[in-house]
Amino acid sequence: PHAIRRHLADYYACIEHLDHHIGRVLSAVKANGLDENTMIVFASDNGLAIGSHGLMGKQNLYEHSVRVPLIFAGPGIPRGQTRDDFCYLLDVYPTLCGCLDLAVPSSVEGCDLAGTLWTGCRGPRQTLFHAYRSVQRAVRDGRYKLIEYVTDQGRQTQLFDLVADPGETNNLAEAPDHAAIKITLRASLQEQRRQWGDTRELESGFWCGFDIANHQK
Repeated sequence: PHAIRRHLADYYACIEHLDHHIGRVLSAVKANGLDENTMIVFASDNGLAIGSHGLMGKQNLYEHSVRVPLIFAGPGIPRGQTRDDFCYLLDVYPTLCGCLDLAVPSSVEGCDLAGTLWTGCRGPRQTLFHAYRSVQRAVRDGRYKLIEYVTDQGRQTQLFDLVADPGETNNLAEAPDHAAIKITLRASLQEQRRQWGDTRELESGFWCGFDIANHQK
């Protein structure tokens, strides 16, 4: 507990320091008369666990480490509203293009979410895919998240109901009444791997031989 409190104190101090300097930037924008014609985007890197799930770093696929803040503010963007659509940070650039009526280059892999910003319409992403090196893969939909682990110590599966269990502490992977959900998410995970070309370092072994039909560990 003492170590966690110390790390949290350091973390919150860094956040306060960052808030101060963001305030300086925003004040300078306003002082120069640019606040009515400037779009501001705030995001961050993935977060440290700092004790959550007994972890300290960010080498995991739990929500406390894969979620990041993302704020758009500027002319015409509704104030004080939130959106619950899925997005990746690689969606920021095409979304800015959409906000500014600019063509999105064909090389860009992200999605334009400008419509979601302006009107609240649903975005194109129905699932999110997460990965950590060659040992962890996860997929989540609007309610459930499946995490698969493959290490030298064996294979492990976690299934969480993020609505009922946002802290991801109740593993439902072996619950009989959630077997169908696990099968569906495993199929979705494999499809996401194919879409993102997730094959390097995984050419052999468990990942490519996933037994979806029998939903094995």
